[in-house]
Amino acid sequence: MKSTLKKLLPFAVVGVMSGATTVGALQYFNHDSNNTDQSYFTKASNVSFAGMNSAAVGDDFVKAAKTTVPAVVTIKNYQSRTSSRASEQDMLDFFFGDPFGGKGQQRQRQQQTPDNMPSGMGSGVIISPDGYIISNNHVVAGANKLEVVLSNKKSYIATLIGTDPNTDISLLKIEEKGLPYLNFANSDNIEVGQWVLAVGNPLGLNSTVTAGIVSAKGRGIGILGSQGKAANPIESFIQTDAAINPGNSGGALVNTNGDLIGINSAIQSTTGYYQGYGFAVPANLARKIVEDIKNFGIVQRGFLGVTSLDLSDDQLVAAYNKQKNTNIKAGSGIYVTGFGESSGAEDAGLKLGDVITKIDNIAITDFADLSMAVGSKRPGDKVQVTYSRNGKDATTTVTLRDQKGGTATRTKADLSVTEKIGAEFQSIDDKTKAYYGVNSGAVAKNVMEGSEMAKAGIVDGYIITEINGKPVNSQKDVENLLNKFSGTVQIKYLDDYGRGYQRGFKMP
Repeated sequence: MKSTLKKLLPFAVVGVMSGATTVGALQYFNHDSNNTDQSYFTKASNVSFAGMNSAAVGDDFVKAAKTTVPAVVTIKNYQSRTSSRASEQDMLDFFFGDPFGGKGQQRQRQQQTPDNMPSGMGSGVIISPDGYIISNNHVVAGANKLEVVLSNKKSYIATLIGTDPNTDISLLKIEEKGLPYLNFANSDNIEVGQWVLAVGNPLGLNSTVTAGIVSAKGRGIGILGSQGKAANPIESFIQTDAAINPGNSGGALVNTNGDLIGINSAIQSTTGYYQGYGFAVPANLARKIVEDIKNFGIVQRGFLGVTSLDLSDDQLVAAYNKQKNTNIKAGSGIYVTGFGESSGAEDAGLKLGDVITKIDNIAITDFADLSMAVGSKRPGDKVQVTYSRNGKDATTTVTLRDQKGGTATRTKADLSVTEKIGAEFQSIDDKTKAYYGVNSGAVAKNVMEGSEMAKAGIVDGYIITEINGKPVNSQKDVENLLNKFSGTVQIKYLDDYGRGYQRGFKMP
């Protein structure tokens, strides 16, 4: 007994010292947290605290840390931020042209944040020796420059290869060879209760390693959809009690072999700092997104083609019953409420009221399970769908399709104009035009985060009045004006208050 206590004593001391260090760091950095990735560190009122873990695999932690730390980088996000006076200048330019003969733009540039001041910082993981780096979409969002700093302090300017708001994954590239990197593990094989390490750069503390266990799998927390940045979010997070704080986003979640099992993305907290649980994008999903971006330039997303009700959510089921005057029972599975156009599921024989219980023999208990099972596949892939109808189980084969009903993979060259610039447009009536005092206009909708339209400052509800000096009244007008166009696009638009702006971007 005494011998055992002597062996455990060093770990107990380390635990106490780590706790004290964390408290001190929080107080030290709390006064200046603007340069960390706060946007995905959400507050929740129903958080329970995790107990202290006994350190039983210290040697494995050391091995995993030595493997992981050199492959985890700091990512600095630089953005241009202008003052309100610059916005006022935009209105003058919009209605009257630049009254200062070009000096207005010069004044606006002078009011931008200095280039040496990043707007935010997060983490990333090197996944190949030639410089490919995976991170979160929200770490790189809105950047006009991305700086990558290695654990050895060497710095690079990175190229953003692509992003996916639906999974909160991004892919960057730096020009270097022979870099340390991490291998993807099969995240389907992880078990609740197994030891994991989170490695990143929280609160400005570079190369920080924390340990914990896998607390749950397939967790949906509603963050991607609620932020309004993902049209079709896939949330099937790995939940862990390893300490994760602002700045950890985009960093590595690894097993005790140092293999990458997830990309840290969010925490649930009442304060915005670590209080018990962190969430990571599973490695299998992250790898699929990266492969799509590298091979096709865009993410290939398969869909069943159904609208559905998550039977595991009692409140949703109760609300649906009240609205539709039905008596559907809550439980497990996905209740089919409708079908989209060119639905693969409908063509395969599914009907309204069927309850999807398995995909490829994997149990589907809630929407997080369904989004992971289907969203991690591509158009044209076939899946075995098991469903219950009138108390009897059946299985059918569904060919997944993209949102336009296609079954083939596409590249950037195959995208429509509105897909390339990242927004759709809806015509407005003459009364609305008269109210805003314009002769033309189309409302922007479904503006994608990180798209060219978003970078130009346009969000859902803004009115596009002109593109390249030509009036815009419909989505067809936008398609016609920019089809086969290359070069700089000039857009005039109104915000919610009717204030006018003019912005430009290079056509993708």
